[in-house]
Amino acid sequence: MSIVDNRKAFHDYFIEERFEAGLALEGWEVKAIRAGRAQLKEAYVVVLSGELFLLGSHISPLPTASTHIKPDPTRTRKLLLHAEEIAKLVGKVERAGYTLVPLNLHYSKGRIKAEIGLAKGKKQHDKREAEKDRDWEREKQRLLRQR
Repeated sequence: MSIVDNRKAFHDYFIEERFEAGLALEGWEVKAIRAGRAQLKEAYVVVLSGELFLLGSHISPLPTASTHIKPDPTRTRKLLLHAEEIAKLVGKVERAGYTLVPLNLHYSKGRIKAEIGLAKGKKQHDKREAEKDRDWEREKQRLLRQR
């Protein structure tokens, strides 16, 4: 069950592979995500010293969040993956010119997980081509419904 999707990622990138990663979250962040106050639009994943981090994701704190902490909505969050998965991703990102983008946040067995994608950037003509294909599919469906 998806909590929030990053539609912009599919517009800007070709997604080659997908990985499910855990997130190191604080208590107020879990409550806010469960309330649907998360956003991945400007988020991206970086590799720092052999670890993966999610930057730019925005989780708006609930007004009822604890009073003794100062919530930071855009703090850097660590992604949790197996060591061999991280090694594979680091190799692809550094050598093959791929990038890592968060695709969505979802629940898996009651836990909040992030789906990240190994992606290659689209050129402007690729984006136009994808838009034409989408419009044609929509038009085809409309024509079929009229009959």
